Amino acid sequence: MKVRLLPLSILLPFLCSLAPASYGQELDSFRKASAREDTTIFSPLDLPTPNRIRTASGAPGPDYWQQRVDYSIQASLDPETRTVTATEHVTYHNASPDALEYIWLNVEQNAFREDSIAAKVGTTTAIGMSQAEGEGTTIHSITSGGQPLEIHVYDTLARVEMPTPIAADGGIFSFDVSWEFTIPEKVFRRFGIREFEQGKMYEIAQWFPAVAVYDDVYGWNTLPYIGTGEFYQNFGTYDVELTVPRNMVVVATGELQNARDVYTQTQLDRLTQARQSRDTVLIITPEEVGTPESRPAGDGPLTWRFHAENVRTVAWACSDAAILDAASEDGVLFQSFYPKEGLPVWGEATQMLRAAVANYNKRWFHYPYPVATNVLGAEGGMEYPMIIFCRGRNERGVFGVTAHEIGHNWFPMTVNTDERRHAWMDEGFNTFINTYAGEDWFDDDSAHRSDPGSFGSAMRAENMLPIDTKPDMLPGYLLGQLEYAKTGVGLRILRDSILGPERFDYAFRTYIRRWAFKSPQPADFFRTMEDAAGADLAWFWRGWFLETGTLDQAVVKVRQPSKKRGPRITFENRGRLVMPLHYRVTREDGSVDEHRIPVELWFHLNRITDRIDGLSPVVKVEIDPDNEFPDVDRDNNVWPEVAEDADAEEEPHAEHGEDEHGHEHPHEKDGGHGD
Repeated sequence: MKVRLLPLSILLPFLCSLAPASYGQELDSFRKASAREDTTIFSPLDLPTPNRIRTASGAPGPDYWQQRVDYSIQASLDPETRTVTATEHVTYHNASPDALEYIWLNVEQNAFREDSIAAKVGTTTAIGMSQAEGEGTTIHSITSGGQPLEIHVYDTLARVEMPTPIAADGGIFSFDVSWEFTIPEKVFRRFGIREFEQGKMYEIAQWFPAVAVYDDVYGWNTLPYIGTGEFYQNFGTYDVELTVPRNMVVVATGELQNARDVYTQTQLDRLTQARQSRDTVLIITPEEVGTPESRPAGDGPLTWRFHAENVRTVAWACSDAAILDAASEDGVLFQSFYPKEGLPVWGEATQMLRAAVANYNKRWFHYPYPVATNVLGAEGGMEYPMIIFCRGRNERGVFGVTAHEIGHNWFPMTVNTDERRHAWMDEGFNTFINTYAGEDWFDDDSAHRSDPGSFGSAMRAENMLPIDTKPDMLPGYLLGQLEYAKTGVGLRILRDSILGPERFDYAFRTYIRRWAFKSPQPADFFRTMEDAAGADLAWFWRGWFLETGTLDQAVVKVRQPSKKRGPRITFENRGRLVMPLHYRVTREDGSVDEHRIPVELWFHLNRITDRIDGLSPVVKVEIDPDNEFPDVDRDNNVWPEVAEDADAEEEPHAEHGEDEHGHEHPHEKDGGHGD
């Protein structure tokens, strides 16, 4: 078919005639691109170009690769000096397409040195060093095949030169490290020592030189450990031997390999019972704590051996003052390790742990490990594979921190995100899933902080930053507000009020399944959710995660029905953030109408008029009556009184909103405000 193009002088009057009659007076309501330079909130996101490693669908591609690092560690604790002395044999598997001339190690105990970045800037960060102490990690030797390796230490990082480059596409390099460190007396977060009446609890983490991540996005990930930004680590297999005084009991990441060497026969029998019981079984009772009978006969220290597969790191705890109990479900051994000061509430901690895992199994993805252990000690709340460090004095406190920290075994222990750059991808996702675990445990919906309706007040804060800001760059008051709460609230809005539970849950499960034991970037999450949900969500990702705009929807005007057509209600979107428009209309005859208009109504304009059916006068209009969205000004969400009569000012549209072709215009566009 041959098409003849008309001159612009002929087309322009015709194009103008297609616009609403009042369009010429309402150009100020157009959603201008200038607010975001050359984009609007609905424009496509500027994401990395898809490739065979990370695809356009958000899935790992056929050429996806990641490194693997296996560790064999032997360590001992001297409680008198608080010294951990250790050796490790490290096997590095290079799956990348690059030959590696050097590797980087994380030596995070160096954060406690007086000359560390963490110590110098600690008072300016959200979670920072308040008191430096000690020399950090002392590396006595690092060798390969008995030959010393050249090493250069810079703050919490160390570069190790390779004798020859590690070959690409499958090269393997093994080396050995001997080191020690002293556990600081005052640790700002994540591990430490706490004294109780019957003894001490030692929680040990960030304790061994670990190879940094080399990936397809940044190459070597060498952001220093400052305090707020947590971790990005490689998966691997760990065999760990921990030698402690005989009067101590040890729990750790992994399965205990030599229970017969470190438990009494009575305790072994109880452990066997616990492996077959959903009910909690005491392995070491309160009465047995600290008694000689609670430990195997003999002299000298005991060595505890643990094995773990497909984990990012290893943490452990030991104590001479702890009760130990356990229960099992679906092949997982759940344990709690706590002093008597934790009773009575910590007597329920194992059931809380089991219930939280069961909730996440049912909703999202099955817990992939054979053990889950909860420890009460110095740390208020921190997660590691198969072991969590928690505190709490009442049921809500203990359940809340337990459900949150064990939830991290989904994010980031299974879905291995970069916490040092994108804390929201683990803290926020975890806060979101905690919402539903809390509701199930307490049988109500008040056990969480992911309440969208009340979050508007938090979004009015000055000096707001985007969620996707590196956590070390956040002031203290924004860390929890953005990375935890705002992300959790956003996902709840997306699930409950935008996509719907069935559609969201399928997409979120797809994301977890695709990226289990892999390392997604934010673009992979955005793309997977859109791909699996079948929705364009660029407006949501941009508005909620990448910008700082607020939501302010307002009822502007109500025109009462005439004899021939229903009421017309005008709404404005006054913030830079957009959301669907949900509103309720109460009529003089007592009827109540619910209206839910998708977000696409804001594509072009910030003011719309919705014509609704029925001739009974309107007595009340309320936007978001169920508090589904974080509106920053709810005073303008309600129209409480009758406006001018519609017959006094007729708009130039056919009756009932029909044009000359009989097509209805359910949403008439009126003037409004800027973006």
